[in-house]
Amino acid sequence: MTEQQVFAKCAWRLIPFMGLLLLVNAIDRTNVGFAALTMNKDLGFSPTVFGLGAGVFFIGYALFQVPANVLLQRIGARRWVFCISAMWSVLSTLNAFVQSPMSFYAVRFFLGVAEAGFFSGMLLYLTYWFPRTLLAHYTAYFTLAVPLSFVVGGPLASLFLGFDGVAGIHGWQWLFLIEGVPAFFLAFAVLKFLPDGPGPCAIPECSRWACPISRFRERATVSCCGCRRWHRLWASPIAQRASSSRCALLREFPR
Repeated sequence: MTEQQVFAKCAWRLIPFMGLLLLVNAIDRTNVGFAALTMNKDLGFSPTVFGLGAGVFFIGYALFQVPANVLLQRIGARRWVFCISAMWSVLSTLNAFVQSPMSFYAVRFFLGVAEAGFFSGMLLYLTYWFPRTLLAHYTAYFTLAVPLSFVVGGPLASLFLGFDGVAGIHGWQWLFLIEGVPAFFLAFAVLKFLPDGPGPCAIPECSRWACPISRFRERATVSCCGCRRWHRLWASPIAQRASSSRCALLREFPR
């Protein structure tokens, strides 16, 4: 088996599941924009209150990206992604119980903290498996889940908002409750389907693949834990969030 075949086999085993996680993550991150169509009226939120709550999410997201990646390297991808998925599932569901501006701000901030390590952590995780020459190729496949989330998220939001009044619960509450649940079950699937990295037992038949993967890792191993210039590590996620949050806020703000 050639190295190209080895990496293609790894990609087929890992990226569909990682893409599913990203799909659910993107839906949970942006569903507040659909919920706001009725939530703001029910709770008496002004555009200023909603806008601040939507923006607070990105403060937590930007501040905790670097610490989250450090933790991923120290405790392992499988356990850390399990924790992230379980935490964001619970916090996303808690949006359904928001009653005041302060509770809305708190839930959104901590949801940003919980989700901060996922996307950047998955990008770091891909570097464990693929060399630099193939990394962009397989990262593109992984990130296809983001535009797909817009295709799926809108119709699902419309469906769940239509549950308004069922069991005495508002439609926007059903939206948060239903869309928050899948991440919790996927968190346990992570323990089975997402190995910490290449190794003899990471993937079935991996004993035949470990050698070429180990060779390229020895040639290009980078540890963020050993970097002393922390201000540079912080600058990248903050700048990236500042750029992407502008588009995200426009997407989340109700028309």
